[in-house]
Amino acid sequence: MQAQAGHTTRLVTMFENTLEFEEDITLNFKLPVNKTAKLWRDSKIKSLKYYEPKNFLESTFFKLRDFKNRSKITALIDKHKLYDFDVYHFDGGMDFFRDLRFAKELKRRNKKIVCCYFGSDLRSRGVFKELDEMSNLNLTVEFDHLQLHNNIHYLFFPFDVKKVEYIFPERKKVRIIHSPTNRLFKGTDKILKVIDDIKKTHEFEFILAENVRRDKLLDMKKTCNLSIDQVGGELGGSGYGKNSIENLAIGIPTITEFSEEYLKFLPENPFISCGIGNLKSTVIKYIENIDLLKGVSLNGRKWVEKYHSYESVNAKLEQLYLENNI
Repeated sequence: MQAQAGHTTRLVTMFENTLEFEEDITLNFKLPVNKTAKLWRDSKIKSLKYYEPKNFLESTFFKLRDFKNRSKITALIDKHKLYDFDVYHFDGGMDFFRDLRFAKELKRRNKKIVCCYFGSDLRSRGVFKELDEMSNLNLTVEFDHLQLHNNIHYLFFPFDVKKVEYIFPERKKVRIIHSPTNRLFKGTDKILKVIDDIKKTHEFEFILAENVRRDKLLDMKKTCNLSIDQVGGELGGSGYGKNSIENLAIGIPTITEFSEEYLKFLPENPFISCGIGNLKSTVIKYIENIDLLKGVSLNGRKWVEKYHSYESVNAKLEQLYLENNI
């Protein structure tokens, strides 16, 4: 987004991308994805203000990891001259190092720091107190984060709408897709039980797309005319993310769960708002009257263009830059 707006910008990622998204500069560290690592991450889900290691073992692990990765990170910083930029966005409010040595050096050089919180950063881990104090601006794309941080600004997630062709497939029966990145957060197990129940009385197609490569997932989405994103996944908050934005841009009406406050907060909300208790009746409504989906589809595409396009989000971001002397 910022490159298209005319800025010189680089994206540095720490971990290997398993779903083959486009990369820029990456350290290619391996993110543990085994069951033990997942259980450890899920166990940290709670409201935290500041991050603190849960125990001595966790503290020791990150100290050893910083020591092990130091030379590789330092070499990458030197190679790409990463101290030569003006503004630094810390996605997830996280440094290369747990001791925040990169951010501290930036602050010493009078650079501007922005912390951007996505997904479950604030819910499961909290903020790093020292980095929070160094930050010139805090951003979030998650509505419930506004309650977890007392100095944070909401920004619609930037999405390159122009890259996505609008398609609403004409089908004789509904084809539904659910593509979770984390079953616990998305309420997948609850959703599947409802789907199995509906199959007893109605004809429709259902696709569970889990851990699917991005290009393949896009091809699958283009054949669908309804999506269930997040219902019954209270541990992940409520609302929508990039998956739902992509759905709406393609033309797929999307069912997801919202709190009452979130619904009021969102202007011209195009989603099919639904909780686990009325998921069955909601899905049946559209299975029995597929024509209802066409109008919902077009409204969704127009909404993404208005609120999530690069032009719209960048204008808001640059306004926040000016207001915060960045």
